[in-house]
Amino acid sequence: MPHTSDSPDTTQTSVSRPAPQDVRTVACVGAGVIGGGWVAHFLARGYAVRAWDPAPDAEARLRRLVDAAWPALQQLGLAPGASPARLTVTDTLEEAVSDAQFVQESAPEKLELKRELLTKLDAATPAGIVIASSTSGYPMTDMQTEAVTPGRLVVGHPFNPPYLVPLVEVVGGEHTDAAAVEWASRFYEVAGKSVITMEREVPGFIANRLQEALWREALHMVANGEATVREIDRSITEGPGLRWAFMGPMLTFALAGGEGGMAHMLDHFGPSLKSPWTRLEAPELDRALYDAVVAGCEDASAGRTIADLVAERDQGVIDVLRATGRLPGTGAR
Repeated sequence: MPHTSDSPDTTQTSVSRPAPQDVRTVACVGAGVIGGGWVAHFLARGYAVRAWDPAPDAEARLRRLVDAAWPALQQLGLAPGASPARLTVTDTLEEAVSDAQFVQESAPEKLELKRELLTKLDAATPAGIVIASSTSGYPMTDMQTEAVTPGRLVVGHPFNPPYLVPLVEVVGGEHTDAAAVEWASRFYEVAGKSVITMEREVPGFIANRLQEALWREALHMVANGEATVREIDRSITEGPGLRWAFMGPMLTFALAGGEGGMAHMLDHFGPSLKSPWTRLEAPELDRALYDAVVAGCEDASAGRTIADLVAERDQGVIDVLRATGRLPGTGAR
């Protein structure tokens, strides 16, 4: 787990850091799709949430997002005291984090912006409180360079929507305290998430790297006229996606080896790794490919609005979680 014994934060005691199970107030900085999803998740788990976003219409958008997510969260089961009324949208970043016991940053994916914001959060957040970034790809080592106490900065990478998809990947940077990583992982577990605590930094983390490989191949197939958007999506939802919902690609392939398991599978199918089945280099996103993907999604949507598709997705995730016996815990607040 990345950390250094002489990190500037190692002299800072955890006096102000509550036990993960004792957290009552969470600050969410950045209230877009991901940040707003975190707000909905934490509210549903019974926390008081203080949110800040610099956009002039941020509060209205955030409250609409929470209202839209709440029916799905009610199906999952709310923690005692959970209510959208426990959301406070503040006028300043400093006001949002002044009494926070945990901070979740979800700003746009721009490295300089992340560095600047995490530095401001480090200066404004009470001593010892863990600050997590929702970054989808940047290593914390690259984001914590200007913070005075980088030891409390960790990555807490969720999946969209954070209020439904259980996974969060946690990892520190070179100057992150191991204790902060451990604390964050435990907090997310208490908050009802399924946590992978990574031993080392990898750009894009684990799941995004796997998603990116599939995404690149899909773009190549559209660009080359080999498959439509609708066909690509259906090939997953009606095929391997059904297995991946409860058994990942590694164990799924192990079953392809029959009683011989993965060893037999590798012996039998290993040579196909040399076959030209994938092109991992990203295709050029020229105007033709851009237009083809956009038009393909419009066709696949078949008249459904984004709101319709969000509701369909949310219900689908709930149905899969329920069918596989993996509804997230509601936690206890």
